Amino acid sequence: MTAARLLLPLSLALLAACASAPKQNVSVENQSACPLQLKTGQNLILTLPSNPTTGYRWAIQDSAGGVLRALSPEVYSSAESGVVGGGGQSTWRFQAFAAGQGRLRLTSQQPWEPEAEPAETFDCAITVN
Repeated sequence: MTAARLLLPLSLALLAACASAPKQNVSVENQSACPLQLKTGQNLILTLPSNPTTGYRWAIQDSAGGVLRALSPEVYSSAESGVVGGGGQSTWRFQAFAAGQGRLRLTSQQPWEPEAEPAETFDCAITVN
């Protein structure tokens, strides 16, 4: 084979090797990032402001169960250690496991008042390819 005939296959192989793979983790901190497009196998890390000392807790109302699966329960982290009543953030980890569409919806409310309007809502359409 001549050098010119080898150049095309080598160029194509080099381009394929340089193609970027999708990020393994997709982080979301507010609803403005929605709707979300994920690839099967990608992880979704959702972080929302939280302050359980006020009695308000985030609760998952719709987990997009047909396309996402939870990797861990909610993890709360305080913003500053040692500050009583200070806020922080709650984090959930999910993995996109099947192609399709779903909705991830959480509400922040006091658990003893389930009929009351939520103080905050996170509602995000999820599409997994």
